[in-house]
Amino acid sequence: MFTGLFHMHETCESCHLRYERGPGYFLGSIYLNYGLMALVVTITWVVLRFRFDFRPLPLLAALSAFCVLFGIFFFRYARALWLAMDCCFASAEFFDGEPAAPGGSHERE
Repeated sequence: MFTGLFHMHETCESCHLRYERGPGYFLGSIYLNYGLMALVVTITWVVLRFRFDFRPLPLLAALSAFCVLFGIFFFRYARALWLAMDCCFASAEFFDGEPAAPGGSHERE
């Protein structure tokens, strides 16, 4: 799906699935990335702060660094997950020229 760290191909070379759907299409993937990051950071903060009595400032620094690194690392996975969810629910809109087969799969001959 990706040609570099952040740049995506326009379509899949084998099945011609369109990745880039339009401006703002992958906004939902940002919500996935942020939501998972917020969940992990919140659980980690509560457990380390109140169960293991970590001091707040070092914990804040470590979790802030985690947020930056996790956001970069999970960027590709969030986009792929967003695309997979959209393809599952609206598969007919993804392929040029011919509609998707019933059941959400797209078969080429």
